Amino acid sequence: MSTARALPHEAALLHVTGAARYVDDIPVPAGCLHLAFGLSPVAHGTIEALDLAAVRAAPGAVMVITPEMLPHENDVSPSAHDEPLLAEHMVHYVGQPLFAVLAESHGAARRAARLGRSEITERPALLDLDAAIAADARFEEGPRVYTKGDAAAALAGAPHRVSGVMEIGGQEHFYLEGQAALALPLDNGDMLIHSSSQHPTEIQHKVAEALGMPMHAVRVEVRRMGGGFGGKESQGNALAVACAVAARLSGRACKMRYDRDDDMIITGKRHDMRIGYDVGFDALGRIEGLSFVHHLRCGWAQDLSLPVADRAMLHADNAYHLEHVRIESHRMRTNTQSATAFRGFGGPQGMLGIERVMDEIAHALGRDPLDVRRANFYADAPVNRMPAPQAEPEASAAPPPPPPSSPPHGHAAERDLASRGAAGAPEVEPGDDREDGGRPEDSDGARREGAGTQTTPYHMPVTDFMLNRLCADLAERADYHGRRARIARWNADNPLLRRGIALTPVKFGISFTLTHLNQAGALVHVYQDGSVQLNHGGTEMGQGLFTKVAQIAAERFGIGMEAIRVTATDTAKVPNTSATAASSGTDLNGMAVLAACETLCGRIAALLAQLHGCPADDVRFAGGEVIAGNVRHSFAEAVQIAYQARVSLSATGFYSTPGIAWDRIAGKGRPFYYFAYGAAVSEVVIDTLTGENRILRCDIVHDAGASLNPALDIGQIEGGYVQGAGWLTTEELVWDDKGRLTTHAPSTYKIPACSDRPPIFNVTLWDEPNPAATIRRSKAVGEPPLMLGISVLMALSDAAASCGPHYPALDAPATPERIRAAVMRARG
Repeated sequence: MSTARALPHEAALLHVTGAARYVDDIPVPAGCLHLAFGLSPVAHGTIEALDLAAVRAAPGAVMVITPEMLPHENDVSPSAHDEPLLAEHMVHYVGQPLFAVLAESHGAARRAARLGRSEITERPALLDLDAAIAADARFEEGPRVYTKGDAAAALAGAPHRVSGVMEIGGQEHFYLEGQAALALPLDNGDMLIHSSSQHPTEIQHKVAEALGMPMHAVRVEVRRMGGGFGGKESQGNALAVACAVAARLSGRACKMRYDRDDDMIITGKRHDMRIGYDVGFDALGRIEGLSFVHHLRCGWAQDLSLPVADRAMLHADNAYHLEHVRIESHRMRTNTQSATAFRGFGGPQGMLGIERVMDEIAHALGRDPLDVRRANFYADAPVNRMPAPQAEPEASAAPPPPPPSSPPHGHAAERDLASRGAAGAPEVEPGDDREDGGRPEDSDGARREGAGTQTTPYHMPVTDFMLNRLCADLAERADYHGRRARIARWNADNPLLRRGIALTPVKFGISFTLTHLNQAGALVHVYQDGSVQLNHGGTEMGQGLFTKVAQIAAERFGIGMEAIRVTATDTAKVPNTSATAASSGTDLNGMAVLAACETLCGRIAALLAQLHGCPADDVRFAGGEVIAGNVRHSFAEAVQIAYQARVSLSATGFYSTPGIAWDRIAGKGRPFYYFAYGAAVSEVVIDTLTGENRILRCDIVHDAGASLNPALDIGQIEGGYVQGAGWLTTEELVWDDKGRLTTHAPSTYKIPACSDRPPIFNVTLWDEPNPAATIRRSKAVGEPPLMLGISVLMALSDAAASCGPHYPALDAPATPERIRAAVMRARG
């Protein structure tokens, strides 16, 4: 039995039938109150007075909470204690909560909250990067700088040189389930919190702090979220704390959820960013020296902006070996929503900068952008030829793939091709840290320093690179060169509709850059009937984490998935959890669950070995049986024997990622355990008169290591690509000159719809086990696919560039207006 099976999501039936229970679906006790915030109408100013008489008198209103009523800390910040739950004295953005209303219903609370009147003396507001830069408003003194080599000297001596500035917009998370929390008061002043949060321990910590109680008095439970994308890593703190405080003051259960407009107005977004670049290169497009300057709009509070900005710097190289590079980062303070975590956590913005550089170098030299990219790639590591046992035949297994010499085409065929990655990798004990080494291979004319010497701008050796091979495979599968020639002929004959194509790579580091977060715990119970219940610190937000973890446990016990139940994430079962973020959910929690299962299997094996006179190492768990020498027991029988022998059938597991260390101030170390890789080819068409555009086709080859579940991984890749394409094309955030977000609803903010998907959408998993000792040699597949969407922006730039001799300098998001302007720039 292998974990590498294309099994459906554990809650798929519940999702499609509407039976899946979210926070807003939990039955509440009689007398439950509902909360809503009264919001600041001003971007920056001093609070002179609040007139809440009409709020208190509103139909259904029960209580109004103001800052002076809070029992202890007035803070919901995940970092710097600079984010009050309710504004005191000053307001810092339009939408900042001023007070909270408790009412008999959700609608009554919202209607009452709108009746509040505030007297605020307005102050000048910093609403964009230009204003923040002019005021030198920042979150760290001076810029953060990472350097390698001598970028200034290399730039001065380079044969060719270009420079420019790229503007990159933010992005709204637009999770389908909005922010929500429910607080239930318990004995002794304790509190049970149900929260739609990626970080239950953060919620526990902030609620305990707000109530002035130890963390053991607060229990947080998260069964599932209807999407998170980073927007529920810290943004749920305010709702949970408000509900807990309200429950303490009222003695009643309290519930809060944001309507979509409130959610978008109050919560943080992806950081928008300005990237200045200066690059020197040779006649083949190989980079001699490079300087980046990042400016991030962080909003009014620090939130997670510092690590987000750090990760943007850490991914400024993407897939390219830079010998002389300087990366400078400025974290600017503005009077807008506090920007926060979003899928990729700054990595996509940093990566987009170097892809613009590659694109402009190719244009300057008249070369194919893919040739320039490959000329700058890191050297490939030797192929990981680690033997992998074949999966046992399954009735639902995908059919064997066609031979690579004749790759399939179309969506369904590529799904079948994912079964190439279905063989499980060798079982690895938690903590095993073997990695393949060896001499890097030369390819595509790229300069190579020799074995083990190629390092990132933060001085981490790159020992697992594979993109030379992967991109060559993708270019062949997608017929990149043939299509590029056909597109050139099309464009020569079609002045109004122009096509473009681009192949862009992804190299994404996997681990939390805050090293101590790279840990996880698990709790596994085996019951007398052979059923298994497990719990871990990860949260399920639709990505399939619970399914993968259940597969890991089922394989180790040798039983079917129907015998496994993963319960809601609960701080009372597994304490001190890290956020389900940084693409680490399966890596960390899967290892912790495996460690607990190993403990239980060891106990049962030792008992049966003693009973049947065989070595404990010879006891096997497979096919629903436990086999000890010549004796076979069903798993349930073996469990019953252990129970009657008074063997403990409950165990905890723990895992911490080995071998990582990071000094963010010096910009040196090994912040990542390994890299995940991928590449995408996108073909687009634009209307040169209007800027309207379509994605015509996408081909992806993505590295998921030895995939634990190809179906889930392909789903994540498809969704990530579409979300990335949306960020870079249709999703535009607009604030007016008063700091009011004008794109705060589906009517004004355009996320991709089903019709925006490319009609030809081919996704293939790269069949190569992870050289790092991850769970079953798999790789994370949460964040990396989003950056495959960069190929869409580069393809749009390619289409615009076909309209004239000049570089179009297309910024993001590439709205029709910006595409039309880029076409005009290309024409000069």
